Amino acid sequence: METYDLIIRDGLVVLPTEVKRTNIAVKDGVIVEVAEHLVGDAAVEWRADGQYVFPGMIDVHVHFSEPGRAHWEGFETGSQMMVAGGCTTYFDMPLNGIPSTVHKEALLEKANIAAQKSSVDFGLWGGLVPGNIADLRELEKSGVVGFKAFLSASGNEEFERVDDLTLLNGMKTIASLGKVLALHAESEAVTSWLQAEKVRAGLVSAKDYAAARPVLAEVEAVERALTYAELTGCPLHFVHISSAAAVEKIELAKKRGLNVTVETCPHYLLFNDAAVVEKGTVAKCAPPLRSQSEQEKLIELFKAGKFDMISSDHSPCPYELKDPAVHSFFEAWGGISGGQFSLLAVIQLAIEYDIPFFKIAEMIAAAPAKRFGLSGVKGSIKVGMDADFAIVSLKEPFRVTEDRFFAKHKQTIYNGHTFPCTVVATMNRGRVVYHRGSFNKYEGKWMKNKRKEDQATIFK
Repeated sequence: METYDLIIRDGLVVLPTEVKRTNIAVKDGVIVEVAEHLVGDAAVEWRADGQYVFPGMIDVHVHFSEPGRAHWEGFETGSQMMVAGGCTTYFDMPLNGIPSTVHKEALLEKANIAAQKSSVDFGLWGGLVPGNIADLRELEKSGVVGFKAFLSASGNEEFERVDDLTLLNGMKTIASLGKVLALHAESEAVTSWLQAEKVRAGLVSAKDYAAARPVLAEVEAVERALTYAELTGCPLHFVHISSAAAVEKIELAKKRGLNVTVETCPHYLLFNDAAVVEKGTVAKCAPPLRSQSEQEKLIELFKAGKFDMISSDHSPCPYELKDPAVHSFFEAWGGISGGQFSLLAVIQLAIEYDIPFFKIAEMIAAAPAKRFGLSGVKGSIKVGMDADFAIVSLKEPFRVTEDRFFAKHKQTIYNGHTFPCTVVATMNRGRVVYHRGSFNKYEGKWMKNKRKEDQATIFK
């Protein structure tokens, strides 16, 4: 009789093209069998009757601020929060730590910290900023998943936005390395000009902030970046896209053969600008939450599969940086904290709009793995893949309260929201790392991407 490390029995398993009641066997951290009739013993047997077994989420967009700003969010609390939400691999962005991850030494320092503290597997982005183009090759050799740049001010002095020449030269280099450039696409000229106009007139409310970052600013930046990508051949990934007009530009570029992908975030799908008025600075982000009509357009695009993937853009800070008693809306830190709730959010949307769960699994796991060179090991429940699972119950609603949110700081737009499902457990390479509010110590692995061919081909 075969002996395994883990058997998950009778789960509703979310496979690449269907949901099927079946069993999963794991040995040495890898899926070795998926079968309706599975004979064997295991050190751990998980009875998943009535529970859905999703592939672990791959969140390609989080901000853990270590080193330098661990009091904002570090790898220990940040990774625990992610694993409580069914995430088994995350990619940390390069900008909120000190130093920013714009050269090899900073990358290796961050990787060493994450390897000691992260509860799950992780990848690391490198940064593209003015003056560091000569550092990109060493960052690529050292294992970054890709590069990130801002077309508007990042909010951190340590991570400067790119000017057009830096963007063009950086894209040329990144294309030669076979990597992807992720872009925060808002026009600096438009947003800074509008903000100055508002502040000069004393108009500093939430509505004024949103008006200073209009859809037009996002669309202009997207169009410019696509033009530069066409010139240089650089693969692009647009982060946190918030408007239908921007998605339309990206769709047209895909039809022309450009290598481009796009993500949005759960907060743009679940909330609109009414939440900013209601909740205040805790709901401030960039781009801002849009109108209800724009939110409805985004939901239609989500239903139609026009977003390649969903990512959290978990961007926390100490509450004093958002305190409305101290800061105007323009001065408050802009970022939504809530990486724990991304999988729950997309499941909620799937239930509300009758979207098959296997399509949700594509957006939260398979597509990120494919785009960033991990598709041979992560992203799907198949034999030979890492045994990364999120066990979800649709019989238990989850109401967000501060004591159930595992980030370092508990202020979030999601407080008080009730999801129609609960992440019961999370397994990373066959080990139970989270179960109903409890965590098991586990050392996450740095997922260094060396499969350039996965990124350099057209994403379909």
